[in-house]
Order: sequence, then C-alpha cells, then structure tokens
Amino acid sequence: MDTKLDVATSKSAPIFERAKSFLPGGCSRNTILRKPHPIYAERGQGCYVYDVEGVRRTDFANNVASLIHGHAHPAIVAAVTQQLEKGTAFSIGTEAEIDFAEQLCGRNPSFERVRFVNSGTEAVMASLKAARAYTKRPKVAKVEGAYHGLYDYAEASQTAKPENWGRAERPASVPVSRGTPQQALDDVVVIPFNDVERALAILDTHRDQLACVLIDLLPHRVGVVPASAEFVQALRRWASQNGALLVFDEVITYRSNFGGAQEWYDVRPDITALGKMIGGGFPVGGITGRAEVMEVMNPLNGSAAFPLSGTFSANPITMTAGHTAMKLFDREAVERLNALGDRARRSIAEAISVAGVPACVTGRGSMFRIHLSAEAPKNYREAYLSPEKAALLSAFVGHLFDGGLLMVETGTGFLSTPMSEQDIDDMAAVVLAALRKIKPPLSSPT
Repeated sequence: MDTKLDVATSKSAPIFERAKSFLPGGCSRNTILRKPHPIYAERGQGCYVYDVEGVRRTDFANNVASLIHGHAHPAIVAAVTQQLEKGTAFSIGTEAEIDFAEQLCGRNPSFERVRFVNSGTEAVMASLKAARAYTKRPKVAKVEGAYHGLYDYAEASQTAKPENWGRAERPASVPVSRGTPQQALDDVVVIPFNDVERALAILDTHRDQLACVLIDLLPHRVGVVPASAEFVQALRRWASQNGALLVFDEVITYRSNFGGAQEWYDVRPDITALGKMIGGGFPVGGITGRAEVMEVMNPLNGSAAFPLSGTFSANPITMTAGHTAMKLFDREAVERLNALGDRARRSIAEAISVAGVPACVTGRGSMFRIHLSAEAPKNYREAYLSPEKAALLSAFVGHLFDGGLLMVETGTGFLSTPMSEQDIDDMAAVVLAALRKIKPPLSSPT
C-alpha cells in the first residue's frame, strides 16, 4: 500500500497553512510535523487511525505510548460519557480519584501512596522536588541522553552532541533550551547508561549533595535498550548507602508488566513517576512511592515540605478513564500484549535478515525500536545519529508511513491491546518493503 499524497489535492495542506497563522510552526507538538506538511487525523478506532485524506493506518505510535487500548475503546468511551454528564472538574474532591488510587496502589507493593498530576513531565518534576524535600539536598543525577520531560533539571543532557557532551567518564550537563540557567545545569549530575564503574565514580563525587538518582529502565532516547540488572542494583545500593532516593521514570515503561518494568528487577524504588497510559487517553501523571517519602506532600501534619496542587489534577474524567483502562489491562492482557511484542521483534529481525541490510531491533515487553545499524547501541553516545544517519532514518520512517504505519519518528513502536497477530505480520511486511527502499544508501560506507 502506498499512501503518498499530491500536495495540490491534499486536504491537510490548507489546514497546515491556516495553522501557521496562529501557532508557532503551525503546531503545539513538534512531533506532528512532517514534510511537506502534517497529516491530520479524522478519527481513530481500535489500532487504526483514519486521516482527513481518507487513509487508514495501523497505529504503532499510540500517541507516544499513551494509548494502551488504542482508540475509542468502548468501555472507556462509556465510562467517560457517563462521567461527562455528571461534570468534568470540581473544586471539591471526587471518589473517582480514590477509586483509581486504590487500584494503582494494588498493582505494585512499592506503590504505597500516590498523587495525581496532569502529565509525565509534571510527574517527573514532582518526583524530583519530592526527593529534594525529603533529603534536603539540591542535586539530582540522571542518565546521559535520557528523556524525562520538559523540566530544566530533567532535560539536561537530553540532546547532548559530540561537540558538547564531554568525556565518556564524566558526561557534561548540557541544556536543551537556550537560556537554561547555569545553576540548574550545575545541579544535574549526568551518568553513563549501564556503566556501573563510571556511574558510581561520578555519584561518589556528589554523594553529600544528591537528592536522588533518576532512571528510565528502558530509555527511549538511549535506544530502547533495557537497563542491566547489575546497573539498577548498583544504583539502588548506592542510593541507600548515601542517603539519596532512587526514582524510576515509568511514564512509558509502566506498560511492560502489571506493576511496571520494575518487576523485571529485584529492586524497589523510593518513587515512581507514571503517566501516559494510566490516563486512558487523557492527560495524566502520577507520583507514587514509599509512604514515608510521600509524606512530604501531606498537608495534614501542618505545612507540607513540598506543597503540591493543580487545577486539573485528579479531575474525574481522567480518573474515570484511567481507572477503566487499568482494570482492562489485567495480567492476562499484559501477557498477551508482551507476547505480541516478542512476535513483532522476531518478525522485524526476520525482515532485516531477508532484506540483507545492516539493521537491528531492540526493545522488550510491548515496545520495539528499529536501528539502521548492524549492532544495537549500548548507550546514548552509540545511539546518537549523525545528520546523515538521522536523514536516512527519517526517510525510512517516511516509507513506513507511506506503507500505512504510524511509528514514532525514532523508528519506535508501542503496541496496543486491539492489535492482532495479523497486524504484527502486516507491519513486518511494510518494514521489509521500507528496508529494501533504503538498502542502497544504508549499505554504503559512512
């Protein structure tokens, strides 16, 4: 299937022209941009998205991992519709928040208390602020290149480049946004991924000032490569021995198991940041963790060490949608989706072999990422793409799009429960066709 459109007859082209008159760059999310213009969705149903041009695509982006049940799941639609008739937000509490909190806390023994916010960025931000409040220390440590949202302290080093990322044994804390205060950068300690010796050496030099170590167990920007058990356990020991907290960012990875990706490890974090899929398709974030640590947000004991509030936090629409989605994502659903993930990675590997190109696939659970290199990256520096490689990946993802697939721009896919084995097999066929289209430049020496 080829879904390429003629710009002259495209319905999306004039929409984008109108958008540029009111929105910087014509959008509020840079990730929707494509050349020569974005394509606009008309509706979604199950694992398919239908655009305004009348084209149907299988959705492996799922709004960047936030739609675990795909689009317009009947049970979620029904529950939200019922709540809409009762109201969307109140300045007094609703039982929907308590019901959902009880359900989430029952999924993982490390989730002793939870507070809701409105995005993954907010969840990570609140997690770091809670760690500072609890430890009374200013600095945070994070993995080089890992994405943790928009917060100055969380995004440091996220887009580091060879010209500014410093020595491998001492990665630099570099800004994403121009104007980021130097003091904020100085309070972020950057450690290399899956390198125990170097990471601990760096942490040791800041041991009296670190509030927490923040880690994504399957970091997207680092290549969707799992953190090693040795690395995670070493960070846990170091944090416990030095009075710091261990914070897991499971905004994306919570989909990996009934209780999150942390179930793969014999480690319990002090705080876990949640988001995306727990909102059932609505904006959401969650901070959960040890009751003792979460007490910094408790205003009932006088003034909270970390006051946390928000106009739309725990609104009943999101709470209802999220609670419904998580009840549907039971252990059986998790196992089935992860089995489809195994099938997807095997099928992609087979397509790569048939195409005879230097490529590979990484991931775990219901996530995968296709790399246009023969070997999987071990860290952010190996995952970093030169401008030439980035252009080739963009072309590859464009071929997938034209073949009827929605993927994240990094070549990453997130599965949803409406998907079938046939959807996976069809995806692999499109991947094979796309690999063959880019085979000449991919096989050329760089």
